[in-house]
Amino acid sequence: MDTFITSTVTVALAEIGDKTQLLSLLLAARFANKPALILGILVATIINHGLSAWFGDYLSQSFTSSYLPWIVNGCFIVVGLWLLIPDKDEEVSNKYDQYGAFLVALVLFFIAEIGDKTQIATVLLGAQYQSVLWVTIGTTVGMLLANVPVIYAGNALLKRIPMAKVRMLAAIVFVALGCYGLVTS
Repeated sequence: MDTFITSTVTVALAEIGDKTQLLSLLLAARFANKPALILGILVATIINHGLSAWFGDYLSQSFTSSYLPWIVNGCFIVVGLWLLIPDKDEEVSNKYDQYGAFLVALVLFFIAEIGDKTQIATVLLGAQYQSVLWVTIGTTVGMLLANVPVIYAGNALLKRIPMAKVRMLAAIVFVALGCYGLVTS
């Protein structure tokens, strides 16, 4: 349960103000079929984060070094500091809108998550907890917690959330997890 809760909270916090959350806002403005958007985000996240959690687990089992906890926890601290840097808005083409809300959300979310902070965090969580299933479920729930409200509430919600404070809170959580891991390893 610890794995699930930590994975959910870290990704939900890291996702606030992230480019994929802004992508949710853009897709919600383009498509009326909100359930299809959510399903596309869900499937893309399960695939992307499932592979990421597996990769983290694989790395942790491949390195029998006593240095692995130091590396993983150091990376948590680095990701925490990275969260303090806001994402830049990227222009998303609408030439694929003809394929429908589900497919567009699935493809764009999968691509947007490649190399993203939340994907790196998922790899680290997979390495730390060595539980592909619970890390994938937790990070997917965290992704949905951050993006579903944006799909339905849109601009009004984003205007009320102080992004700088949320990024700071997310950074503190990641740095704290890394420091805690360093102290207990």
